[in-house]
Amino acid sequence: MEPDTANHPVLLFPELFEAAVGRAPDAVAVVHGDTTVTYGELNDRANRLARRLIALGVGPDALVAVAVPRSVDLVTTLLAVLKAGGGYLPLDPAHPAQRLAGMTADAAPVLLVRAGGTAVAAPGVPELVLDDPDTRAACGRESAGDIRQEERLSPLTSDHLLYVIFTSGSTGTPKGVAVTHQGVPDLVATQRARFGARPGERVLQWASVSFDAAFWDLSLALTSGATLVLADADAVLPGRQLTDLMIRHDITHAVLPPAVLSLTDSASVLKGGTIMSTGDSCTPALVRAWAPGRRMFNGYGPTEVTVGATISGPLAATDDVTIGVPWTGGRVYVLDERLRPVPEGEEGELYLAGAGLARGYLNRPGLTATRFLPDPFGPPGSRMYRSGDRGGLRADGELLFAGRADGQVKLRGVRIELGEVEARLADHPEVEVAAAVVDGVLADAVLVAYVQPRPGCAPDPAALRRHVAQALPAAMVPASVVVLDTVPLTVNGKVDRRALHDRPRATVLHPPTASAGEGGSAGGGSAGDGSAEDGSAGDESTEQALCRLVAELLSLPAVRPGDNLFELGGNSLVAAKLAIRIRGELGLGVTMRSVLQAQTLTELAQAVRSAPAPVAASAVNAPGRSEERSR
Repeated sequence: MEPDTANHPVLLFPELFEAAVGRAPDAVAVVHGDTTVTYGELNDRANRLARRLIALGVGPDALVAVAVPRSVDLVTTLLAVLKAGGGYLPLDPAHPAQRLAGMTADAAPVLLVRAGGTAVAAPGVPELVLDDPDTRAACGRESAGDIRQEERLSPLTSDHLLYVIFTSGSTGTPKGVAVTHQGVPDLVATQRARFGARPGERVLQWASVSFDAAFWDLSLALTSGATLVLADADAVLPGRQLTDLMIRHDITHAVLPPAVLSLTDSASVLKGGTIMSTGDSCTPALVRAWAPGRRMFNGYGPTEVTVGATISGPLAATDDVTIGVPWTGGRVYVLDERLRPVPEGEEGELYLAGAGLARGYLNRPGLTATRFLPDPFGPPGSRMYRSGDRGGLRADGELLFAGRADGQVKLRGVRIELGEVEARLADHPEVEVAAAVVDGVLADAVLVAYVQPRPGCAPDPAALRRHVAQALPAAMVPASVVVLDTVPLTVNGKVDRRALHDRPRATVLHPPTASAGEGGSAGGGSAGDGSAEDGSAGDESTEQALCRLVAELLSLPAVRPGDNLFELGGNSLVAAKLAIRIRGELGLGVTMRSVLQAQTLTELAQAVRSAPAPVAASAVNAPGRSEERSR
């Protein structure tokens, strides 16, 4: 049933946060590096900034663009926007400037709040620079008391905007999903019933603020009295650094995508705690690794609902992996093409309903009308969202996920419309036709693009990747681009993706070098590559070893010391796997920062040689850390 908002008004997020402040104002609310703020301090800061925002024209349904790196200031700003009555538009400073400018132009925010070192092209949009001395002084003159309804430009209700999150668009243009406060009570009720975070526990803020999963972390911590733990972007990259971070801060609750879980040491973290896999399909192997010794859940839900729609668990190592049952207050239908329920055990399309549905797509009424439909099974006036996901309903009420019905994919937890990648490639003047597919699973999954050149052209694959990177986030840049004489088509004239999937793994590389001594070629342990016959490092140099490892990780026939990992098609997960293998196979320490910043493998080899010996993760402990927790 829909919530009875007439008799029981929906609690707004600022009120839920302020209730937690009232219960324990001296409890630690946020930790970032060496900075710690209590609930009372955070609330005071947010209230002062909220009053400045109101004075600058921020009110209900007004969007505020927020371009602030991970920090206490970021959390303060998000709270301040919501307290003022506005909705926030998150802009990740790491995303391409062209994409951020397009999002800002589409959303037309009334204000841009940014950090001093962050620049966003937003012509005509007033801006507030958080660390400007005048801004600090002006906020200091404001009252620290909670914002009252009469102070806002107009009364804030549950129908007003909470946030707008942009997702990949099949036409080549990202689309903004407008989410209101309506779904917050169901979100919080689900978190309390399933996760039960408590004061003194610690919630990891893993997701970038540009994803709705970040609001889950924020809500889980700051409405329960728990502590939200933030870290810089490179500290939450998968592998050793993420493991160390969770141990050092004694993390008790975390939400991570399957690809990240697959690269994280389950034996060392979250003992007795709670983990949720979401953003992609969770595998039985991950459940076997993570379920023992902790509570594990599997979550599902697109951006078009308030963070999620269903949840499964707590899971046991022997359980089948489902997406569970609907959240508190939510409904999920499995329907056929005529919107009729399919029998149990049969496959159909998943339609989502309940208070958590988004208002729709920002400035896209036509698209909204095709995806948000009248709900024939719900109360009059209610709607349902056509997810495009396939699935089924088991006899026990658990839902199964069976993939997509269109060209949308999930890669390392990021939602990608292949059409947007293809449209960007096709914009290149030397490309006639472009197609993209995902090759591999979990941490091994990569985005591969195939292009058919225009007559008389011979596009450079590296140049095409750079062309994509100018407009799309890193997760949407193909790991490799393959130039074909003709992109295969079906009998209906559409791109034959099955034929592309069946091709040998795509590579775009230098030709193999003559020998290891002429620049350090690296095959997978082939003769002349400097490795021992049993696959060990043998007498190879550090440069040769790195070339060999990178070639194996990227399935490349040859890699040279002068190559750049990311220009070869690497990404943050590949970097994490490389760091793990350097420690495990070479016995040498290396930081993720070194892997990410090295311009060449020779430069990385120098960093590896000068790094201290690796330390076992179990030796990195926070003072007073409890080995087990009981609930």
